[in-house]
Amino acid sequence: MVTLYDVPAEDLIEEVADRLEDRIEEPEWAEFVKTGVDRELPPQQDDFWYRRAASLLRKVADQEPVGVGTLATDYGGAKQGSTRYRVAPPSNVDGSRNVIRTILQSLEEEDLVETAQGEGRRITDEGRSFLDEVAGDVLDDLDRPELERYA
Repeated sequence: MVTLYDVPAEDLIEEVADRLEDRIEEPEWAEFVKTGVDRELPPQQDDFWYRRAASLLRKVADQEPVGVGTLATDYGGAKQGSTRYRVAPPSNVDGSRNVIRTILQSLEEEDLVETAQGEGRRITDEGRSFLDEVAGDVLDDLDRPELERYA
């Protein structure tokens, strides 16, 4: 049986994002919001919301149970110290917790993720089988000889 660890993460996230477009809804404000204080503009990708949802679903499955704060740290970046002269060294800042929380709530509505009281979020059995099913389809589509041993 193929799992999410058997296929490249990039290919898995791309396919999961395509399938999530039918299952979750992007909020109206999503095209206007930045994903962190280290960013100057909102994401320019048309399917950003679904790619981030797919990435979050994979991260929750990989690191479960995981909280919003940890995920915000994972999706953060480096912010320059002084915006005008860039004299201070960059410091790490977290990503947008609202974007992460909203996506996780959408995934909870679809029964792919559940809340573990006091621990964070974890993937459900349905979410695990969804990821494994997509991973199997991705593996079938790959023409890489180094991955033939998993089939």
